Amino acid sequence: MNIVNKLTIRHLKQNKRRTLVTIIGVIISVAMVTAVTTLGASFLDLAKRQAISNDGEWHVVYEDVNLEQVEAIKSDEETKKLILSSDLGYAPLEGSQNAYKPYLFVKGFSSEGFEQFPIELSEGRLPENENEIIISDSIESNGKVPLNIGDQLTLPVGDRMLVDEAGNQTKFDQQTDLQMMEEEIIEELQNQETHQYTVVGVMKRVSWELNWAPGYTVITSIDKSVLDENGSVNAVVVLEKVKKSLFKHAEQLAKENDISKVDFNSELLRYYGVSDDDNLNRTLYSLLAIIMSVIIIGSVALIYNAFAISVSERARHLGMLSSVGATKSQKRNSVFFEGFIIGLISIPIGLLSGIGGMGVTFWFINQFLEGALGVSVSLELTITAYSIIGACLVSMLTIFISTFIPARKASKITAIDAIRQTADIKLTGKTVKTSKFIRRMFGVEAEIGLKNLKRNKGRYRVTVFSLVISIVLFLSVSFFTDSLKKSLLLSQDGINYDIQIGASEASISNVEVLFENIRTLPDVTNSSTMRRLDLATLVEKEKIPDELVETMGIEDGKATYYLSLIGLDEKSLKEYADQVGVDVSRLTDANHISGIIVDTISYQDGKTGKFIETKSIKTSVGEKVELLSQDFDTGEIMPLEKHLEVAGLTDQLPMGVYSSGVGGLNIIVSDQVIDQLVNEKLADNLQTELFLMSDDPLKTQQEIEDMKETNLYIYNVYQSRQREEQLVMLLSIFTYGFIVLITAISIANIFNTISTSISLRKREFAMLKSVGMTAKGFNKMISYESIFYGLKALLYGLPISMGIMFLIYKGTMNSFTYPFWIPWLSLGICFVSVFVIVGSAMLYSIAKVKKDNIIEVLRQENI
Repeated sequence: MNIVNKLTIRHLKQNKRRTLVTIIGVIISVAMVTAVTTLGASFLDLAKRQAISNDGEWHVVYEDVNLEQVEAIKSDEETKKLILSSDLGYAPLEGSQNAYKPYLFVKGFSSEGFEQFPIELSEGRLPENENEIIISDSIESNGKVPLNIGDQLTLPVGDRMLVDEAGNQTKFDQQTDLQMMEEEIIEELQNQETHQYTVVGVMKRVSWELNWAPGYTVITSIDKSVLDENGSVNAVVVLEKVKKSLFKHAEQLAKENDISKVDFNSELLRYYGVSDDDNLNRTLYSLLAIIMSVIIIGSVALIYNAFAISVSERARHLGMLSSVGATKSQKRNSVFFEGFIIGLISIPIGLLSGIGGMGVTFWFINQFLEGALGVSVSLELTITAYSIIGACLVSMLTIFISTFIPARKASKITAIDAIRQTADIKLTGKTVKTSKFIRRMFGVEAEIGLKNLKRNKGRYRVTVFSLVISIVLFLSVSFFTDSLKKSLLLSQDGINYDIQIGASEASISNVEVLFENIRTLPDVTNSSTMRRLDLATLVEKEKIPDELVETMGIEDGKATYYLSLIGLDEKSLKEYADQVGVDVSRLTDANHISGIIVDTISYQDGKTGKFIETKSIKTSVGEKVELLSQDFDTGEIMPLEKHLEVAGLTDQLPMGVYSSGVGGLNIIVSDQVIDQLVNEKLADNLQTELFLMSDDPLKTQQEIEDMKETNLYIYNVYQSRQREEQLVMLLSIFTYGFIVLITAISIANIFNTISTSISLRKREFAMLKSVGMTAKGFNKMISYESIFYGLKALLYGLPISMGIMFLIYKGTMNSFTYPFWIPWLSLGICFVSVFVIVGSAMLYSIAKVKKDNIIEVLRQENI
């Protein structure tokens, strides 16, 4: 070790406090980077395991393949496992007490399928041949049909078909509910073949069976022999290695072997980081590049400040080395060596801190996840070589960048400059000149505070830079998280209820009594009754948003909009009106027909695949909307000679209401409005629906079905809603955890910079006190300095943040379209927080130096 490095180590030891502050700063930075990489790896691992828990572990499925094609797929170099799967069909379930589930749905897997798909046995064993079967426990609990292990089943298995008046046939699968009209089933089973099965096991209801599926899933075993009997199966493939090229490879394999259709497990593949959606990839990569740049800049800012202040303090030390013959490279390398020593100590501790912090966080989060959302898997601390190596490389790169400028500065320090401190302090009159307005308006303390900032521009800029970076970090990440959540919500169905119950008022005379009985069921926690009347209106071209003009059929300067007038019950209407800021009395006034227009729609563009959010109509409160009646059989539109007044505009939907889509308007009205409009001709256009939230949706559905009421249709969407909530919750955990980290690093950055800066100014403060500045005047001066710091930081930080927000917004536009918005709440929080944090940091630092002895401080050379 050369003499310069030895002196560097000695200097670090002598200035323990500053060295400790620098080490802590680097530890925090490394911990943040480690936490982010660990959080990302753990989050993806959770998402993968949740997707596998829901739909099984597979990557590609080739549909309707024959024996020759199966052999070609099996021999493909990319195939790791091959599973044969077949939807054998439906068979009547004799004695089913659930009118909406009259079938058994028979599905077959080869032996590998029982390992790759989530099948959980309650008792018995798995089937070993095509004559054995396992049944769902919901057959007895939901269908009230007792089946036991050992029972022999004779099942005529066929296809669900619907034949229309023209003789056209439509085949349905498990994704489609039972086709009924009033109380009659209008579909039929065709192409039936009789199979004999022995029940060998009972399983829990499979996760991929939707609540409205018309058949209880039962599973048997199949092998290649089924190809000779039924002609084709689906070949489900687990790949050797998941990579981007799998899409082209699978499609090429299908083309070479005349396979008609190939599909992918898109949800699972997305979490492996591969997708066949180029727009989605561009969105993810651009957002990742932006946010990682913000992280690195924030880390560099934190560590750079520490080394910049270190070099500023070591100016005399470096000047002394220069005076005894130290070369530029030796002085430069002394700073790099200091960074190396700091990194050697800080990086391992930072890695352990980041991993340990995430471990504690996951332990806390899992209790909430499992209890509140019923997620079948938990967050596990996932430490990968890539995440650790990545964190180390980013940290080392950050330390190098952070020391590079101070090292160059150190190499240029001469002995004379160090003694005179010409590099840091400028004392010319022009440099420290301040406006007379400052003194007259705020007093001499404000003038001295501003002169102090101008006198030492280096430290001033470092502090302002720290604040700017903190502002940019907070606002950018906040906007990033809001964008992700908005994008996710746009891509989902927006289900905000558990059970939907519909009825036609023309077919049920006691709808209100029936719904009231359902509302009072023991597990129902919230409910809303909705009466929907379908009407139409004509809208002038000028009132149609520009982005919708091309998609609307405009004739004679007008386009037809389809209206859904949604009448809410009194309680739900009042809650909704309060929520959107409309006086409910305007909606219930018997002399006026008025309503709240939901003027924001979201939809997926069929050509580009983008998810789009936009305004549906250009209108304002107080305008009138002409109401027209449409005969849905003939398409004829007739005027009702009535108009609806716009009482309010909103983008918020009440429970049970979906986005109307292009060419539609949802208008929320009172029941009184519906009653005024409905006549005999419109009775068939009126539907009454009840939406429920329940603590136990499956039990509530069973209780409703037990009422044996005809002309009701029931959709239990709890499973879909739960998946949406899980996605939003997992995303929130990831993003808000990220915000907490960013906020912590920002506060630490500011406190570190200001605290160190104040410590370096001890002699300056002692000088001011020695010439008569009072404690009150001193505190006033510090307060004004804090204000100047905050204002200057906001002046630079807000425009930069807005620019980064716009870049993030443009990044999401590859897959989504919605208007750019300004996050006023985040801006307000940032504005207040800057002054609170700066003020707190200044007061904290001053409290530590105010008791110092003036004479001792003036004689002091080191911290």
